[in-house]
Amino acid sequence: MATMTAAQRREQARADYDAFLRSCPTNQLLGRLSDKWVSLVVAALAPGPLRYSDLSRKIAGVSPKMLTQTLRALERDGIVDRTVTPSVPVRVDYALTPLGASLAGLLTAVKDWAETHFDEVRTARERYDADADNPA
Repeated sequence: MATMTAAQRREQARADYDAFLRSCPTNQLLGRLSDKWVSLVVAALAPGPLRYSDLSRKIAGVSPKMLTQTLRALERDGIVDRTVTPSVPVRVDYALTPLGASLAGLLTAVKDWAETHFDEVRTARERYDADADNPA
């Protein structure tokens, strides 16, 4: 068997990813990306950098703890960049990295789809619930 270069091994590993397998790291990444707070943070940062307080105001319902955890996880994954500017008080800005910007279009599209089609989903839910309450 021929020896593979490091680049060939990386390419083979990429080809072997299967998000349908629970043990696959891409499955775990999809779990992270499907979190509603992740989607909203990425969509909020798509137009440009924001401070923590701006994000907190823009994303209604997110607790400070959840926003902090989400931002840290996104920073760890290389999706968000955190910049600290020494001042009084200290200024902290969050921005999408190039990797995050490549994801923003997808998550913003999902957010936009939800906003556009929610009335149809609500109607389907009501129809389903009415059918479940009155089985034939």
